[in-house]
Amino acid sequence: MTGMAERADGRDLVPISGLLSYRLSRTSSAMSRSAALRYRREFDVSLGEWRAISLIAADPTLTLNRLARRAGLDKAQMSRVVTRLTERGLVDRTAGSGRTSQLALTPEGTRVYRGLIAAANERDAEFLAALTPAEAATLSGALDKLADLALAVEERERAHPVTDDC
Repeated sequence: MTGMAERADGRDLVPISGLLSYRLSRTSSAMSRSAALRYRREFDVSLGEWRAISLIAADPTLTLNRLARRAGLDKAQMSRVVTRLTERGLVDRTAGSGRTSQLALTPEGTRVYRGLIAAANERDAEFLAALTPAEAATLSGALDKLADLALAVEERERAHPVTDDC
């Protein structure tokens, strides 16, 4: 044995730097940080604001709750993002049924969205250009499989309540 702990299958345990989830997270974080810098510089929007703008553009029937779920933020965080976008004249809030409000891009919000989505597509093309067409297709399929499995594992983990038996 090499001094490292062993997995159940007898192979050495992988250090954190070699774990798939860690590598994906670091790559995703680096991609997000560079996007945030560009979007702030060119459009004066944060990454959270960019996500809100793009999700509203894609689905004009969104309410704050649905927008928060799709963006992976809690309702309070998304409310602050939408308030900033509304104050800047990029998003309109109109009363919906009950206590909900309908969200829509203003003409200025639509103009900013068009610039943002063009920049996002340009960045996407730059990353994909680093891969051969076969690698890009393989990566796309692998990411779909991993996303499906990640959701299933999350559901499985949710079925096990957290205990305070430390």
